[in-house]
Order: sequence, then C-alpha cells, then structure tokens
Amino acid sequence: MEFLVGAVLALSVGLSATFLGLDRDRAFYPTVMIVIASYYALFAVMGGSVHALAVESIVIVAFLGASIAGFRTSLWLVVAALAAHGLFDFIHGQIIANPGVPAWWPPFCLSYDVVAAAYLAWLLSRSRVRAAAT
Repeated sequence: MEFLVGAVLALSVGLSATFLGLDRDRAFYPTVMIVIASYYALFAVMGGSVHALAVESIVIVAFLGASIAGFRTSLWLVVAALAAHGLFDFIHGQIIANPGVPAWWPPFCLSYDVVAAAYLAWLLSRSRVRAAAT
C-alpha cells in the first residue's frame, strides 16, 4: 500500500504542478528534492536521537548539494538525485538507525522519489521544463 500511495501522490503532485504552471520555474523540483531529503532529520528529532540527526544531516547536505548543483547547471542532476534518494530509502534502515522513522516511510518515499524522478525526466525529455540554467 505504501508503494502505491507514494507513486500516486508523486504523480498527482507532478501533474498538478504542471497543470498550475508551478514547475515552469526551474526551482520547483530542486526545492522538492530539498524537502524530501529533510524528512529524515525530522524523524531523528521525533525519535529523540542526536546521533541519527548528525548522520542524517550528512546525507541531507549531499542531497542539498545535488539540488543546488542541478538548479545551477542541469535539472538532469535533480532527476539523478531523486532516483538516488529512492535507492537511499531502500537501504536506509540497514545503514542508519533512526528510531523516529515510521515503518511505512521508506517504501512510501522510495516510490515517491522514483516516480517524481521519472516524471521530471519525462518533462525534460519533452522540453516542457528547461533543463539547463541560462
């Protein structure tokens, strides 16, 4: 169920952003990526684990850097970052002990990330969103 909800939500957000024109601004998907990356810090705070927050912060900085680099150069980097975050969700529990992460979150986030990456890739391949910074 988590996979389905994540996928449907990502597609709904993407289609809504396109319909409303929100994703005409190249900053939209890098911002989405930054928000996605920050949730594990929230879960660390909710779980009361300073150690998890420190480790999650290192990962967040990496995804923040990818989002900024993608915004400044090519949104294809944001596609890669979204897909990479999906892979991160798949292995998260094996590499980081974060007591605040709900059991349903990693599969939900994985499917959201992969579908969002695929949708952005589709937009870029159809030139509906400008990939390169001007």
